[in-house]
Amino acid sequence: MLPTQRRQAILAEVRKSSAASADELALRFGVSVETIRRDLRGLRDRGLLERVYGGALSVQSTEGSFTARSGLHSERKRAIALLAATLIEPADTIVIDVGTTALEVARALPPAFRGRVLTNSVPAAMELSAREDIELQLCGGQVRHGDAACFGSHAEAFFAEFYADKAFLGSGGVHADAGLTDYHPPEVVTRRTIIAHSAASYVLADSSKLGAIAVHRVCPLSHVTAVLTDSAAGDGAAGAIEGSGCTVLAAPPEAAGRQAGDSHPPRM
Repeated sequence: MLPTQRRQAILAEVRKSSAASADELALRFGVSVETIRRDLRGLRDRGLLERVYGGALSVQSTEGSFTARSGLHSERKRAIALLAATLIEPADTIVIDVGTTALEVARALPPAFRGRVLTNSVPAAMELSAREDIELQLCGGQVRHGDAACFGSHAEAFFAEFYADKAFLGSGGVHADAGLTDYHPPEVVTRRTIIAHSAASYVLADSSKLGAIAVHRVCPLSHVTAVLTDSAAGDGAAGAIEGSGCTVLAAPPEAAGRQAGDSHPPRM
C-alpha cells in the first residue's frame, strides 16, 4: 500500500470509529508506530482529524477554518501563486476561485495586468479593490461563514454568463483516480460551471493535497488543463496524476522570493 493510500485508509478508519490509537493503526497497516504518528500529524495539519495522546479523534469532514489554513504551507502557496501569475497575459479575463491559495494569486497579479477578474471570493475581491486598472467583478449569492465564499444559484448564473481565458481553482484534494475533490457541495457546482466556461483551468494544490481525496467530487482531471503545485511534491503522487493524463506544473523552491514573470514554469 502506498503512503497516500494508507493515509486515506487511516482517515476512513478514524472517521468510522470516531477515534483510533496509533498502536492499533500500526498493527492494522503493518508499519511502525512512528510512521503512523507521521501520518496522523500530516492529516492533523490539513485539519482532517484531531491529534491526541496515543492516537487521533475524528473531526467533521471539513478542511478546517480559513484562518487556520492561511497559516499552513504559506511559502508553498505563495510560490504556486507566482507560478500562476506567469501564465496570465495582461489583457486576460481570469477567474480567481475561493481558498487560501487563490487569495495568494490575487496578491501575485503583476502590475502589468490590466484585464478582468471574476471571483466568488470576498477576500480576493477586497485584495484587488484598490487596483483601478483592473475590471473586478464579484459574483452574488450566499456568503459562507469563515471563508467569505459566495455560492448558490446567483453565483452559478454569474459564471455561466462569462467565458474566461483562464481559471485558477481552489481544491480540497487532487487524486489520479478520484480527480478534483472539495468539501462544500454548493461550491462544487459553481466550480464545474467555471471549468465549463474557461478556455484553460488550473487547479491550485500545494503538495499536501496531491493524492488526497475530499468528500465531494468536482470533476475528473481530464477536465482541467493542469495542476499547479510546489517543489515539495513527491514523485509518487505527482507522477500518478501525470500518469492519468493531467499536466503537473511545479513552482521551483525559490519561487516565493521572486517576482511574477521572472521565469517559465517547470513541468514535472
